Amino acid sequence: MAGKRYDGLKDFLERGQAALAKGPVALIMVEDLIEVDTTIRHHAQLGFQSIVVFAPDALDLPEDITTTIHRVRHDTLADNAVPDTVNRMIEAAPGSWFYYCYNAEFLFFPFCETRSVGEMLAFHTEERRDAMLTYVIDLYAGDLDTFPDAVSLETAMIDRSGYYALARTDANGAPKDRQLDFFGGIRWRFEEHIPKTRRHIDRIGLFRAKPGLRLGDNHLFNDEEYNTYACPWHHNLTAAICSFRTAKALKTNAGSRFDIHDFKWHNSVPFDWNSQQLLDLGLMEPGQWF
Repeated sequence: MAGKRYDGLKDFLERGQAALAKGPVALIMVEDLIEVDTTIRHHAQLGFQSIVVFAPDALDLPEDITTTIHRVRHDTLADNAVPDTVNRMIEAAPGSWFYYCYNAEFLFFPFCETRSVGEMLAFHTEERRDAMLTYVIDLYAGDLDTFPDAVSLETAMIDRSGYYALARTDANGAPKDRQLDFFGGIRWRFEEHIPKTRRHIDRIGLFRAKPGLRLGDNHLFNDEEYNTYACPWHHNLTAAICSFRTAKALKTNAGSRFDIHDFKWHNSVPFDWNSQQLLDLGLMEPGQWF
C-alpha cells in the first residue's frame, strides 16, 4: 500500500476510503511520541492490510514507515477522541475487521509468530464471532532510574500473576451472560492512582464493523454480544495487547509520578516478546485454533 497523509479525519474519509475496504485494518492512536515507529512496525509484521495512524504534526517517522501507512492529522487527546474516531471508521466501512490501539502497545495472539492476523480472524469468523476479547497486559521498565518514563523494550517486565475477573452486571445487578470485568497488572497494584472506571484491563480490540455499532469510552460496544469473551458452546480465541500505556501515564502524571519508585514486585518477570509466554501465563486463549 502506498503511504498517504490526510489533513484530518474528514479528509481521510473523503480520500482514503480504499484503505478501509479490505481488512483487517489497524487503527493506531498516537498520544505521545514514545515508541510510535516500533508500534507501527510490530503491527505491520502481523499482516494488517492497512495501518491508519492518527497523530499530531509533531510526530516524525522514518521514510520507510511513512511510505506504507495512512497518516491522519488528529488530536487523540481530545475528549472522546478515540471512541469517536473508531465509530467514524465503523460507519465508513461496515463489514471490515478493525483493530485499535495506542502507541507503545503491541498485539499478540496465539501463534502470531507463524500465522497472520488475517488467518486468525478468518478462523474466528468461521466460528460466527464478530469480536474478540483482548486483555491489555501492562509492560513496564525494569529500572525506573534508567528509564524514568517506564518504557524500555529491552528490559520490559510483565506480571506473571495477580489477574482476576468479576461478574459484569446489568442495571438491575444481574450478571451479564458471558461477560466479565478483568483486573490485574499495575492498574490493580497501584489502583489508588487509577479512577475506578479505568481499572479493568479488558478491551474488545478486534471487531467487525456493522451498521449501528458504537464503541463507548469504556472500551465496550452497544451490542452486548460483542462484549462477550466466548460463544455459548465453547471457548473462543482471545488475544493480548501488551502495553506500556499505564506505566508511562503513572510516571508522567503529577499526581503519581513521585509516589512510584519501582513497578517491580515478586511476581515480575522479563517479557519474552512472544505469544507462548502469554499462553503459558493464561493471558490469552487459543480456543479451538491449533
